[in-house]
Order: sequence, then structure tokens, then C-alpha cells
Amino acid sequence: MMVKFKVESLKFRGLCLAAILFSCLHIFAQSAFDEANAAYAEGRYGEAAAMYQSLLDEQPDAQVYYNLGNAYFKQGELAQSILAYERALRLNPNDKDAKYNLAFAQSRITDNITEQDFFLTSWARAIRNQLKEQTWLILSIGLFLLTLIGISLFLLNRTTWLRKTAFHVAWIALLFSLIAGLNARSLHQRDTLRNEAIITQGIVNAKSSPDRSGTDLFTLHEGTKVTIRETIGEWVNVRVGRNEGWIRLTCLERI
Repeated sequence: MMVKFKVESLKFRGLCLAAILFSCLHIFAQSAFDEANAAYAEGRYGEAAAMYQSLLDEQPDAQVYYNLGNAYFKQGELAQSILAYERALRLNPNDKDAKYNLAFAQSRITDNITEQDFFLTSWARAIRNQLKEQTWLILSIGLFLLTLIGISLFLLNRTTWLRKTAFHVAWIALLFSLIAGLNARSLHQRDTLRNEAIITQGIVNAKSSPDRSGTDLFTLHEGTKVTIRETIGEWVNVRVGRNEGWIRLTCLERI
């Protein structure tokens, strides 16, 4: 009994120590966040940006990315501010302030090339981005379970109206379960592949081949959002709008 007591006592102490450590880390992070906000409020934007970045190196956070974007924007670093806002929206797609600031920053870009998607594609992407991957996945599983319940009621119940209702509920739930699952898969691929990037250099000439001798096809400017299609060594093939060409990997940063 004494051995059991000692083991349970050690477990309890370990849990208490972990809780205390977690609380200390949380307090430290909050204190660092407050210090960064204070630096921003006092106009020390470079110092604030460095503090926000240090926090993000420890743990990605939508609010910290948003504040980082504001600090970069105040310094006139459009590309970095757009990158920070994009990352904030990836973590919190419904952040209206981040959406507004992103659109405002993008309006300041020189010769920004916007990709014209088919309106249904843009509509579907906008719906997908309303929720996180985990939320879409949970919704898909829940709707699939509702489908199974509907099928069970349809097969086992003899009441006509209930069988009809169960049948319609089942196929509608299955349809939306598939849509939710596809949205979760799409977000997972986006976050895994990270094939969206922001041009971080002032002016970049996209070439016809992955080498310096390639013909200049079009020009990209700082802050433009591109889609990465292929990577060969230090070169990446990017697409923006209807344009496609090769640029150096160092000219962009993935979202």
C-alpha cells in the first residue's frame, strides 16, 4: 500500500508541476505579447515586429500575426505585412480586421496582378475558407453519422412518412458530408503543400526557364501573391493570373 501511495503521490506532484510550468509559460507569453503591444503603441514598430516574430517562433497565433502585419505596414514593408495578414487568415479565416487590412495593403502594391478565377471557383473557395480543417472534418463525420441513422430508420421502420423523411435526410446529409470532407481535404493539402507565396523582393522578372539565361516573360512586384507549381533547385515555377514563369526561390516566401 505504501508503494502505491508513493506512486500516486509522484503522479500528483508531476501533474501539479506540469500545471505550474504551463501557467508560467502562459504568463510569460502574455507578458511578452503585452510588451510588444506597448512598443507598437509607442511607435517602436521595428522592435514590436521583432517581439511578435519571437512569439510566433514559439507558437503560431492569428492575433500575433495580425499585429505583426500592422507593425510591418507601419514601417512600409508591404510584402511582409501582406504575408502576416495572409497567415493570420489561414489560422482564423473569419477575422474581418485582417481581411480589411489585407485588402488595404494589397491596394498599395505596384502593378499587382490578380488572378481571375471562374466565379463558382471563387465562391467555393470562399465557403471553404470560412471554417478550419478540423471543423470541416468534424462536420463531415457528424453528417455521415446522420446518414447512417437515416438509412437505419429507412430500412427498419415501417411507417411510410418516417421512411420517406429518413430517406431524404440520409441522402442530403451524405451530400453535405462529402462536401465537408472535400473542404477538409482541400485545406489539408493547402496547409501541407503550402503552394501559395508572397513576392518579397521589390521587382522580380519571371523567366521562361529555370536559369538566368531564360527570356523575361513578365514582371512581379513586392507583395504579389503567386501559386507555386514546381520547384527545381533554387528556382520555382509560379503562376499568377494567366501568367506563368520561373523565379528564384529567394524572391518569395510561402504563406
